[in-house]
Amino acid sequence: MGQREEVVVVGVDVSKKQLDVALLPGNEAFAEVNDEAGIKAVVERLLGIRPDLVVMEATGGYETACATAVSAAGFRTAVVNPRQVRAFARATGQLAKTDRIDARVLAHFGAAIDPQVTPMADEQTRELQAMLVRRGQLVAMRTQEKNRLAMAVGAVRQPIKEHVAWLDKAIGTLDIDLTAKLRSSPAWKEKEDLLRSFKGIGPVSARTMLVDLPELGQLNRRQIAALVGLAPFNCDSGRYKGQRHIWGGRARVRTLLFMAAVSAVRSNPAIRAFYKQLKDRGKPHKVAMVACMRKMLITLNAMARTQTRWQPPAAISA
Repeated sequence: MGQREEVVVVGVDVSKKQLDVALLPGNEAFAEVNDEAGIKAVVERLLGIRPDLVVMEATGGYETACATAVSAAGFRTAVVNPRQVRAFARATGQLAKTDRIDARVLAHFGAAIDPQVTPMADEQTRELQAMLVRRGQLVAMRTQEKNRLAMAVGAVRQPIKEHVAWLDKAIGTLDIDLTAKLRSSPAWKEKEDLLRSFKGIGPVSARTMLVDLPELGQLNRRQIAALVGLAPFNCDSGRYKGQRHIWGGRARVRTLLFMAAVSAVRSNPAIRAFYKQLKDRGKPHKVAMVACMRKMLITLNAMARTQTRWQPPAAISA
C-alpha cells in the first residue's frame, strides 16, 4: 500500500458534556458525549481514520480521560494551551466561537504549528496530581478563612475557627496520604530524596515537581526554563530596549519554586550568594528572585539528569 501524502490532523474540542471532533483535510466533523462510551466511540473512529496528530485544549481536567485514551491507542496527541489557540484563531480571522468551530480551529492549529506531543501520565501520576490539586484548594480555602477571621466579630468567629481547624486537619491527612503514596514506590522515593537534597526544596515542592514536571532531567537548561515559564522574553523594537518578562509555563510549579527560592535565599549558601550578587548589582528584588528560581530549576534539572545529589559549595571545592 502506498504511503499517504496528506497529513491528517484531528481537532477535539472538549467540554464537560461533549467531545466535538473535526478532521483536516476536508470538512468531516462529528460529536460524542464526554463519557467512557463516547471516548471509546471517538477512538474507534480515529482507528479508521489513522490521523497523524490529534490536538485538544487543556480544559481543567475534562480532557484528561480522552487524551489518555487517544494516546494509549497509539496516536500522537498534543494537549495545548487555550490562549495560544485563541491567539491563532484571531490571527487567522476566525472570531466566531462555537464548540464545532473550536474543533476545526484546533485542527488548523495542529496542521500549522505541529505542537509538541504531550506525554500522558500513568494512573498513579494522575492520582497524585489530583491529590496535589486538592491540597492547593484546601490551602487556598484556609487562607481565605483566616483572612475572614481577622475581620469577623461576634458569633461568626467560632464557626470560622472550627472550619480553619477542620481544614488544618484535612491538609495534614492529605499530606500523610501523599507521603504514603510516594513512599510506596521505590522509584518515586528515590527521586523525591534526590530533589530534597537541595537546600530549600521541601516535601511539597519535591512532590509537585515530580508530578507536574515529569520532563525534569530530560530537557536542556533552556527548554526546562521555557517549559516552566522562567525564560525571559525580549521586548525590543528598533532602538527601544524594553524590560524582559517571563510569561506562560506551568504556574503551579513556578509558584512552588518561588516559595522554595524564598527558603533557599535564607538556607542555601549558593542561592544566598547568588541573590546577594544580583542585589549588589542593583537588580530589583523580584528580578533577583526570578533569577534564583531559574538557577534552582536548572540545578535540579542537572541533578535529575545525572542522578547526583546536591552538594554545598564547600563540599564541591573540597
